[in-house]
Amino acid sequence: MVANVIDEPGEEIVAAAKQARAQKRGPFAGIILFLKQVIAELKKVVTPTRKELINFTLVVLVFVLIMMGLVYGVDMLFAALVNWVFGAP
Repeated sequence: MVANVIDEPGEEIVAAAKQARAQKRGPFAGIILFLKQVIAELKKVVTPTRKELINFTLVVLVFVLIMMGLVYGVDMLFAALVNWVFGAP
């Protein structure tokens, strides 16, 4: 069973777009329509709670630390291999 898709434009946005296309548009009508659609999309944005924000931040920081360790380890491995192949200066 398919769930309802939330990422579709609302009925009022579609109606406004059709009405704007039907009318003779002036030079700024496209810009105004775009700005109305941007505002409608921004109303859909949900800000995370403080707990979620802290959780997301910690997850990102832990991931960055793991990736830093991985890159450091690979760098040390390559440095050792280069010293082994070409000898220490």
